Amino acid sequence: MEISPAASAQFFNSPHIGETVEPRFIGRSGSFQCGAILRISLHIDGSQRITEAKFKAAGCSTLVASASLLIDQVLGKTTGEAAAVAQDLDCLAGSLGNVSSERNECVLLACEALVSAIRNFSDLARDEWEGDEALICTCFCVSERTIEREIQEKRLRTISEVTAACSAGGGCRSCYPLIEDILEDLNRKS
Repeated sequence: MEISPAASAQFFNSPHIGETVEPRFIGRSGSFQCGAILRISLHIDGSQRITEAKFKAAGCSTLVASASLLIDQVLGKTTGEAAAVAQDLDCLAGSLGNVSSERNECVLLACEALVSAIRNFSDLARDEWEGDEALICTCFCVSERTIEREIQEKRLRTISEVTAACSAGGGCRSCYPLIEDILEDLNRKS
């Protein structure tokens, strides 16, 4: 396998190895097939921006390079923007150079660990929310009332339609079950 010079530099000199400062949000992924394990920790500020990200990995050079390059791409982004980056596997694989098909799983593991850490943040943010209305999508700060209004006004039927209308569900997707419940309730009433 041949990886790009940038990916090679990330493997040998990654500034992202280790743990972030408290509070941190942890995401993990692993492969039974090859035995690789990846852990990503994020520090997220009050404006939902990733201010620090680190990883620990037990795996091949492609896994380490994938995690390091992915972190480079998401630092400074909001959780929603970072989750969108992690859902574009082809872009990350392209940054690595020629990734063989058997190493595509390494790219996927990096993206899964990042999204898992963002989901942990989102779950905690929903639990600690003190606003007047329920916060459903923490990645894009979309309330229950906003989702309900969009569904009713535009007669939406699917999560993808809700996402297109108001961005809810467009990040880490941890709010999918909540959006499904809202869709079912409103569509049952209409």
